[in-house]
Amino acid sequence: MRGKFITLEGCEGMGKTTNMAFIKGHLEQHNIPVVVTREPGGTPLAEKIRHLLLDTESEVVSEQAELLLIFAARAQHIKHVIEPALAQGNWVLSDRFTDATYAYQGGGRNMKVSTIEWLEQTVQGNLRPDLTLLLDAPVEIGIERAQKRAAFDRFEAESVSFFERVRRAYLLQHELYPERVRLIKANLPLSDVQRGIVDAMRTLLR
Repeated sequence: MRGKFITLEGCEGMGKTTNMAFIKGHLEQHNIPVVVTREPGGTPLAEKIRHLLLDTESEVVSEQAELLLIFAARAQHIKHVIEPALAQGNWVLSDRFTDATYAYQGGGRNMKVSTIEWLEQTVQGNLRPDLTLLLDAPVEIGIERAQKRAAFDRFEAESVSFFERVRRAYLLQHELYPERVRLIKANLPLSDVQRGIVDAMRTLLR
């Protein structure tokens, strides 16, 4: 039986790392084999692309180059990690996927949604997440949390207005696909956030 594909999304500082570990543990408690991965990244080549995209000291990356590099990494990720794992019956849990592209490049960079849609169809075919958990909170909260971590990468260093556009684009994905993209309020206590995650996963686990 083919596995399920779950993605975790949200702006910076929304608690994705903590909740990725929680989701993995929750699936393992149900005896579900799970492959944990991330985007950009997931394969050696895709991780190199990730470094190019996040590095603050390399040459300036144009918006078009950024978008194409993200989908190049995604193509490798799908072919060498996601599809093989799903075909073997494993569940795949990914820190970000194409909803992030609609949010960061479509919303944050104001790139044409039609271009992203074309690349999505070209690279992914019919592959879409079975469930997307969108961690959401006001941008100021995320920035305040992110400032307590290590030095910012190229995306984290963007302006507040950039992240406001990213957040709006994420919320639009929830409005367009409410059954797949489940909204989780990330400014609640962690126990409440994780209770919301469990509730959102309940149907999939049946």
